[in-house]
Amino acid sequence: MRGIFVDTGGWYATIVRKDHDHESAKQFLTGNDLPLITSDYVMDETVTLLQSRVGHSYAVNFLDALQASKQIQLIYLTSSYIAETIKLFRNRPDKGWSFTDCSSFVLMNEYDIQVVFGFDEHFQQAGFQLKPC
Repeated sequence: MRGIFVDTGGWYATIVRKDHDHESAKQFLTGNDLPLITSDYVMDETVTLLQSRVGHSYAVNFLDALQASKQIQLIYLTSSYIAETIKLFRNRPDKGWSFTDCSSFVLMNEYDIQVVFGFDEHFQQAGFQLKPC
């Protein structure tokens, strides 16, 4: 699949003007013409983060933009993806990867996506290319 996976940090930095990565996030997205791919787990994590840090209206606006966008593809984790996520999470206690991180790695490997838009160094640890770094 051709595209860029978007992590929670990428979404958050794009939306929240006070985030220290906001300008680099906006510049990256402005210059990007590839499809954006994210997961239902990342969506959930982003909505929760937005609501807790900047308010409910930011979370709802994110959901509305996600649903309306023709550039964003939302992938839902199936039971087999969840089983692979559990396996990866159990087998890598040394990395400090979150369960959502592990689910993203599983999807990125499954869909042959090598680039992630975000700011979490865990993606580099897992062998992916982190942008906009």
